[in-house]
Amino acid sequence: LVTWKRNCSSCCLLSYRRDHKETRKLNCSERIMWKYSPDSDPALRIYPVNLGDEGNYTCEIANSDGNFYFFSSLTVIVPPTVTLTHDESRVAVCQASAAKPAADISWIPVNSHSTEEEFHHPNGTVTTVSFFGWANSTFPTVTCLVTHPATNQTLLMDLT
Repeated sequence: LVTWKRNCSSCCLLSYRRDHKETRKLNCSERIMWKYSPDSDPALRIYPVNLGDEGNYTCEIANSDGNFYFFSSLTVIVPPTVTLTHDESRVAVCQASAAKPAADISWIPVNSHSTEEEFHHPNGTVTTVSFFGWANSTFPTVTCLVTHPATNQTLLMDLT
């Protein structure tokens, strides 16, 4: 017997009983299934994964040798949507939207007068906005560097 369950009430339970070749699903969406045949490899597959899938999962295998437990923690990482714009007052705005975890923003050239704001969304994602004033700058371009575990992006903007 192989059973996968998420450690929360009324969450998905996926099981396979080898002696009867019987598979059962309880409270599972169509996105949650066996990665391969549970007879040969009882790996869990969640596709496409979403933020609501985060949590702790337990796999229990019961056979004639006893019960064996395997624990796994799922963390979902969401890459940001990145934009670089400017306004009439010569302020560049680099925005990394809806990331999980929050993205880091830096500038080239380095600007000690840049400011940054973070907006935390109910779904656990974060939008980071950084402002770079270039009113007195002689640089022809500005570069926004966005660093995140899922992606790194570089955006370049002419200041002329």
